[in-house]
Amino acid sequence: MILPGTDKQAILEAARCIQAGALVGFPTETVYGLGADASSDDAVAGIFAAKGRPANHPLIVHVADVAQVSNYAASVPPFAARLMDAFWPGPLTVILPRREGIAAAAAGGQDSIGLRCPAHPVALAFLKACGTGVAGPSANRFGRVSPTRAQHVAQEFGDDLLVLDGGPCAVGIESSIVDCTRGRPVLLRPGVLTRAQLEAACGEPVLDKDDVQAVGSAPRASGTLEAHYAPDAKVRLMDARALQAALDLLGVDAAHIAVYARCALSIKVAQMRYRRMPDDAAAAAQQLFAVLRDFDAQGVKLIWIENPPAAPEWDGVRDRLGRAAAS
Repeated sequence: MILPGTDKQAILEAARCIQAGALVGFPTETVYGLGADASSDDAVAGIFAAKGRPANHPLIVHVADVAQVSNYAASVPPFAARLMDAFWPGPLTVILPRREGIAAAAAGGQDSIGLRCPAHPVALAFLKACGTGVAGPSANRFGRVSPTRAQHVAQEFGDDLLVLDGGPCAVGIESSIVDCTRGRPVLLRPGVLTRAQLEAACGEPVLDKDDVQAVGSAPRASGTLEAHYAPDAKVRLMDARALQAALDLLGVDAAHIAVYARCALSIKVAQMRYRRMPDDAAAAAQQLFAVLRDFDAQGVKLIWIENPPAAPEWDGVRDRLGRAAAS
């Protein structure tokens, strides 16, 4: 059941569902989330069951403001506080030491917890009405393409799930995740925020997740598995030359192939499904998951995608496509 997120009564109904231990689909600026009361391990178990997600794969807890952080985090390092001050509400998740006995299921059993304050007005109104943190991974089956519209969520889980409609997501890919539990900021998952932006905000270098010698092993975090974000069709990444060469080799029947690219291509097959990737990284991120879902809906079997540029602002898109292609 999709309800308008601008309707106060719809928000209150969604909050009552959360307080009763049920699940709710809700919008954020990044992607739509599948929410449950983060303080209820039983409610959170419903998320894992609905998604088919391993119970040790942690969820991000969404909070209405910085004041709620202390409900879940045992401590907040100064650099983490600076990051929250700079980017909340917004597309940043910080991983902090978890308060003992709090939100163990949402944390996947770890002694750390990921927290985020979303920028979407419907999400903030919903969280305030709930009066509690809401555990909310992307509202899709585990490992599949994330939803960026309310209709995507309904397609995944059916009409029985209450979904607040907040329109298309403005960012389109999941938040950047910075681990703040090991004394140094470590980027575990890129998003639309660049490393330079994060470093400027926190006042120190942001390390890479693979730099384990410097800071030790990283905690498990959402969306960091090698294979993730995958459509039903097989994704193949190619540079512009290889993509054109592959197109030149196609026969007449190419209805099973879709192309998503920035470069100018010579496409001689009329049935070819083609979408042009924006030259701007933010625009490409905003439409990425919707494009993959649209290609799936058209029944293609292969999706050929031009490699994103190596520029830092493309890190989030490049990360999602790499994981989609690994599935």
